[in-house]
Amino acid sequence: MTQAINTERLALRPWEDSDVDFVFDLYSRWVVQRFIGNEPAVMNSRREALDKVARFQSIDHPVHGIWAVTRKEDSTPVGTLLLKPIPASGEEPLEASSDVEIGWHFHPDHWGNGYATEAAAAVLEHAFAAGLEQVVAVTNPANEASQSVCRRIGMEHQGQTEDYYNATCEFFTVTKPAIS
Repeated sequence: MTQAINTERLALRPWEDSDVDFVFDLYSRWVVQRFIGNEPAVMNSRREALDKVARFQSIDHPVHGIWAVTRKEDSTPVGTLLLKPIPASGEEPLEASSDVEIGWHFHPDHWGNGYATEAAAAVLEHAFAAGLEQVVAVTNPANEASQSVCRRIGMEHQGQTEDYYNATCEFFTVTKPAIS
């Protein structure tokens, strides 16, 4: 079960069946989907949203998860935050590599509030507290907003890679901070 994580303004929690309409609204928008996958496509049906929520809910791991990100003040869903094994490039279906990626998808109505940075920083803290030594992130080369989030949460740009998702991606890493 995905562990709940709280920040000053946000609650990251497991997905609930009642989140289906938000998931459909989020992933049916081209502005959100345009940088996701080799052949970006918007979600076209509520059935797809039901399936996605079920996949999000199926993760049963003490560290990895896909969280619903909500505002604490009113429980409004604002996005998705993930921490999971990243698929290595290769033959379909892609197999998970030993690397763990962090990623996020936020609703455009909530862009510009620092929510992605705040939620991602909290998930990195969770990952390192649980013993992960390194976390990676990949972005579409044109996704400058996500690259900025990577930098704000302390990730270092390593250049481009084709090691994941059968795609050319900007590659970022961050290692567990040393205890002083």
